[in-house]
Amino acid sequence: MNNRRRTNNFTYVSSCVKYMIFMLNFVFWLFGGLLIGVGLYAFVDKWQATGSVRVENLYDVVLNISLVMVIAGGVVFIVSFAGCVGALRENTCLLKFYSLCLLVFFLLEMGVAIVGFVFPHTLQSLLEESFTDKIIQTYREDPDLQNFIDFGQQEFRCCGLSQEGYMDWGKNEYFNCSSPSVEHCGVPFSCCMNATDISSGLVNIMCGYKVQLLPVSEASKKVWTSGCIEIVRSWAERNLYTIAGIALGIALSQLFVIYLAKTLEGQIELQKSRWQS
Repeated sequence: MNNRRRTNNFTYVSSCVKYMIFMLNFVFWLFGGLLIGVGLYAFVDKWQATGSVRVENLYDVVLNISLVMVIAGGVVFIVSFAGCVGALRENTCLLKFYSLCLLVFFLLEMGVAIVGFVFPHTLQSLLEESFTDKIIQTYREDPDLQNFIDFGQQEFRCCGLSQEGYMDWGKNEYFNCSSPSVEHCGVPFSCCMNATDISSGLVNIMCGYKVQLLPVSEASKKVWTSGCIEIVRSWAERNLYTIAGIALGIALSQLFVIYLAKTLEGQIELQKSRWQS
């Protein structure tokens, strides 16, 4: 009698694997929901502040930080939800969907990493040709993008995006030399080497005025003259081993989770075949 009960209670499904997948995905599910919430809040706030949000093409979506957060959060939310429910309810269809999504993410990441490490200059040229004009032109139109650009220029000590450096800002309607704006022929304050006044602690927004009229030798005394994409590429090359280590850790983690999901899927199939027999 006892042997029969033990046989009936036996299961191929490992509780350890099952609840490990559930807990991991529950954390990412919460994170995805947080991204969606913050992105929607930022999108609505921008809508109310500007009166409209332009979403006419792919560039408008990619350069809209709030929309990127909503889309990324939605993807994380859906995939992690499939992992949570698939593990908890022992649903092989959801687990297969979850494993396939992780595999697609892994292959995309590997593709970007290979292009970035093997063809860094090609990737740099591609980014410059694809995004420089659009990003420079939409500066001041999108508050989130403006803050992001200012933060990037200050942190990486660069100005503009392409190899033209600070002269990129001539493509912006406010900083173009033909503009009636008082900022014509200038650059944003975030390009300045010393934008903050030491005595007062205030930001001098006029520090980049008329800089485009100066040669590089003179401009380099007031502002950073190199483009940000080139500076970021150089920074990545200097920190290659650190970035490679982080990327390898992420890749191995993804492979481990895929392994767990496929293991649980196989255990569920074994349990179903046992019940049928």
